[in-house]
Amino acid sequence: MEPSEGKSAVRDYWEAEPCAAGVSEAPFQTPAFYRDVAAAKDRLDPERVAFAGFDAVADRDVLEIGIGLGVDFMRFARGGARATGVDLTLAAVDSARALLELEGLEATVLVADAEALPFDEQQFDVVYSWGVLHHTPDTAKAVQEVHRVLRHGGEARIMLYALDSPFAGAVWLRQLARERRPLGMRAALSRGLESPGTQAFTSSEVKQLFAAFDEVELTRVVTAYDRRVLGPLARVGNRGWFHLIRARKR
Repeated sequence: MEPSEGKSAVRDYWEAEPCAAGVSEAPFQTPAFYRDVAAAKDRLDPERVAFAGFDAVADRDVLEIGIGLGVDFMRFARGGARATGVDLTLAAVDSARALLELEGLEATVLVADAEALPFDEQQFDVVYSWGVLHHTPDTAKAVQEVHRVLRHGGEARIMLYALDSPFAGAVWLRQLARERRPLGMRAALSRGLESPGTQAFTSSEVKQLFAAFDEVELTRVVTAYDRRVLGPLARVGNRGWFHLIRARKR
């Protein structure tokens, strides 16, 4: 089945602009390139490492949805997981395969749609996705798919963007200046941040998205992106750009 027009636009954007590819001046898909990407991700998103639990996945079936260049995915494979990674773009899949080959690691990587995962029910112990599911047009459907493929006793570890955050406000103001007409926050993010249709969610919306899970732990993180906007004041109210969601099936 061909992707929808909206999803095709998302795919085309990330095919042309793989996430974080511009942080390195080293040749693409070389060891130096991947070292630069990993260092940049750790500097900008340091909370990602503990949240993902790369070192606590040995002998577990782990799925990453939206592997990007493959840096996080490689860490799951290095940690001893039976790792499977999917992405909407061939560029991401090719990059992840190249990195696995450089590291001498084996894992399953394929092009797939987060809203229609090609896996059986209850196939994975951990499903991880960092900053991806807010880019697919039907985020609720993608979360349903996470629930479907997760085993009882398993855990989803998902990061989504937060609507009521300093960084979201800065994107809104920037897009207002660009368009010079009244514009809501959601429309500003959809048209002015990353791939077309980018979404962000309130805490109550996140809880609704994950209502089918038995236990949901929701944490807000003040990020480097928020601090660029407000400096030390970004911590006031703890309303940062990232929702970190741990959702479990009993």
